[in-house]
Amino acid sequence: MRRRRERVPAGAPEKGVEKGVEKSLEKGEESVVLNVVVNGFWGVREEGPPAIAERWYATLVRLRELDAGTFHGWHEAGDGIPADPLLTPSVAALTDYVVRENTGPDLDVVGYGASLWAHNSGAAKVTSAFRAGGSSPYVTHSVSVSFRSRTVDEDADVIRRTPEILAVLGEEWDIDAGQVYDKALYRAVADHFGLENSDPRCGRAVFLSERRAALAPEGLPGAYTPVANGGLIIDLTRGGTRAASAGTVIDVNATLRDTGALEPLATPRDRDKL
Repeated sequence: MRRRRERVPAGAPEKGVEKGVEKSLEKGEESVVLNVVVNGFWGVREEGPPAIAERWYATLVRLRELDAGTFHGWHEAGDGIPADPLLTPSVAALTDYVVRENTGPDLDVVGYGASLWAHNSGAAKVTSAFRAGGSSPYVTHSVSVSFRSRTVDEDADVIRRTPEILAVLGEEWDIDAGQVYDKALYRAVADHFGLENSDPRCGRAVFLSERRAALAPEGLPGAYTPVANGGLIIDLTRGGTRAASAGTVIDVNATLRDTGALEPLATPRDRDKL
């Protein structure tokens, strides 16, 4: 029988989760040269394992199309050894995996969580994770793709394309808001504005759902890309061609907060998006 482990939900939806994320960021800090996260959040949306698996499968297919060298050879969360059998993504296989990873009562209330990881030659270790499907008005749902490496750095093509990955998450999971960040940038923005863990914010790039996008002003220092479901990506790196300083990101956050584009969902939540 496979040994089960305690999972940390995708991204940083709640205080307890953020604490776990911060610990994972700091472990082995001195030797890590790459630690980048793409994530998205939404509110109440009831879905069962088959519907969640369809979203996850579509995501993994698009990620592989974007960078096959990074996004293949997926391992189940508890494996930890590259020689373990791989999980070949399909809707059926992912549905079965989600069911196996989630036991206990009230899953339709608290939601389902699962993750897969891959670490291929010459590529950063990547983890795909989510928490989705619950009916509780107090649970923030989330999805993330995270990169960590001691050898691959920020110049990797897949890192330059993280705003495209954010668009994939936005479209396949119909998220409310999302961002691309590294640890230092995440902390700088959170500390400057005193944000709660699940508060919408802008990182190197930001995803805004339809109503949020309508509140975003023109003229911010980034590339504007409309995506499906009426969403919008604002990429401050302009396709990875420039770095977005913490000062610039904080200024953009201030502007988007002033217009209401980053307004948090009210709690208890009665919807999935603003």
